[in-house]
Amino acid sequence: MAANRKLLAVAVVCAAAVIGVTGCSSDSGDKDPFDGMSADKIAEKASKASKDAGSFAMKGQMKQGGETSNIAFSVAESGDCKGTMGSQKSGTAEFLSVGNASYVKADEKFLGSKGNGGAAELLKGRWMKSDKKDSVCNRDDMFKADELKKMKREDDADVDGKKAAVLTRKKGKETTTFYVAMEGKPYFLKVVNKGSDGPGTVTFSDYGKPVDVKAPPASEIVDPEKLVSGS
Repeated sequence: MAANRKLLAVAVVCAAAVIGVTGCSSDSGDKDPFDGMSADKIAEKASKASKDAGSFAMKGQMKQGGETSNIAFSVAESGDCKGTMGSQKSGTAEFLSVGNASYVKADEKFLGSKGNGGAAELLKGRWMKSDKKDSVCNRDDMFKADELKKMKREDDADVDGKKAAVLTRKKGKETTTFYVAMEGKPYFLKVVNKGSDGPGTVTFSDYGKPVDVKAPPASEIVDPEKLVSGS
């Protein structure tokens, strides 16, 4: 339903800043594993490697309308995912995507801020189901190599103790900075977006680690018919 789609819109926007990779290991020491590669080629390798990892976790913040929203989610190799999102002002919500269905469970503040009215009581502590898989779990949508063009390599940096190649992409007033691991496989470690309507930062971790996602029990899911009728 509309509330569910709007709920995950922030997640999609925040995650959409990122994109694609192919496996590549670096030598030990100070040797540059990307020596001689163009910035676009580094981004392409990062895109394939991140996607090929199968599973990963992401945390991020995004500013929109003067409000900062937080999001954290994990994507399983199967394509299922789970996570949380929200803000101090608007409340928080949990989301699950299992098979071809999506589920959202929000706190009272979040439900109130979205104007659900009488439905808030029915949804309190329970999951709202949508028979549609959320695109936030789609690795192909998130790691889009074809969008990583016209990149420029900047000075290398450190991301949580990991050396990273720094790539920037500018479009008008908007600048997106990508941090690609220089040790092990060239995964995306962080993406920072500035100058857009929704600036934000996302970090990636736990590539290839198992993620367990299960649908909530039927007793905790709101009957869609009751939700529509408000009774």
